[in-house]
Amino acid sequence: MPSRSLIDPELLPGLDLFPQVELSAQTLPEVRQLMAANAGALPGADPSLATRVVHQVETAAATIPVRVFTPLGGAEDAVFPALLHLHGGGYVLGAASNHDATNAALAAELGCVIASVEYRLAPETRHPGPVEDAYAALKWLHDQASSLRVDPARIAVGGESAGGGLAACLALLARDRGEVKLVFQHLIYPMLDDRTAAATDPHPFAGQFLWTPEKNRFGWEALLGHEPGLPTTSPYAAAARADDLAGLPPAFMSVGALDLFIDENLDYARRLIRGGVPTELHVFPGAYHGFDLVPAARNAMVARNRSRAALRRALHPPLVPPPR
Repeated sequence: MPSRSLIDPELLPGLDLFPQVELSAQTLPEVRQLMAANAGALPGADPSLATRVVHQVETAAATIPVRVFTPLGGAEDAVFPALLHLHGGGYVLGAASNHDATNAALAAELGCVIASVEYRLAPETRHPGPVEDAYAALKWLHDQASSLRVDPARIAVGGESAGGGLAACLALLARDRGEVKLVFQHLIYPMLDDRTAAATDPHPFAGQFLWTPEKNRFGWEALLGHEPGLPTTSPYAAAARADDLAGLPPAFMSVGALDLFIDENLDYARRLIRGGVPTELHVFPGAYHGFDLVPAARNAMVARNRSRAALRRALHPPLVPPPR
C-alpha cells in the first residue's frame, strides 16, 4: 500500500532532492557519478571553520584516505575528543569527501576532531574489507592521538545508513579485540540487518522511497558476496546478527517511521537496552530514509539538533565532583 499520504507534508519536497534511479551492477557506475554530482552539505555548513588534512592510512590490504578536521582557534596545545565518521551509501555508494563541509562545521561546533574514513566500497571490496578499513582507521586515530591533538580516551564512532551500520559493526569489533575503548556510537538510521532484505513479510508502509527493498538487497549482496539472510552472515558485517550486545558503548539512534530500517533499528535499540547499554532512540513520524537532509522541514531540523546534542554530551561529559 503506498505510504506517500503518511509522509510529513514538510518532507514531501525532499523526495525531489534525491535522484530516483535503479541500482544494479550495470547501473552502479552511472549512479555513483550522479550521487557525486548531487552531493551537498547540510544547511549552514561552513568548511572554513576547521582545518582539513587528508592522511593515508595503511591497512592489511590497501591504503585508505582518512580526512581529519580540527577546529580552528584555541590554544595550540588543546586536545579534543574525536568522532570517527563513516559515510552512508548502502556499502556501494558515497564518499567521505562528500561530507567535507558538514564535517568541518560539525568539528567546529562540537569542539572535536572528526576523522572521516574513505573505506573501500562493495562489490569491488566485500566483507570484511570495509569493516577492517574502519578498524584500521580507528586504531590509527587512537595510536596517533598525540600528533592529531586527540584525547584517546574520548573517541566515538558514528555514521548514517550503511555508515551507521558499519559504525555498529566497528563498535562490536572494537569491543571484541579490546585495543580501543569507545565512548559512544552515533547511529543515524543504520543499516544493521541483512535479513530485512530477505523478509517474507515486509513492512507494509516502510521503504517505499529512496532506499527501497530492491536497493537494500543489492547493497547486501554486493557486500556479502551471497544472497542476504543466510545463517552464516557475520555480526561484523550485519551488527544485528550479534548474539551479545553487552559491553558496547552508549548509543544514540535516530530513524524515520517510514524508513525501510525502522523494524531492525527498533529491535537493535531494544536489544541494546536489554544488554545494559545506555541507549537513546528517536523515531520521527512521517519520515523516510534520509529525511534529515531536507533543509527547512521542522522534523529534519529537530533530528539534526538532537543528533548534535547527543554527540556534544558524549564527547564533552560534565565533570563529576569527587565524593566527599
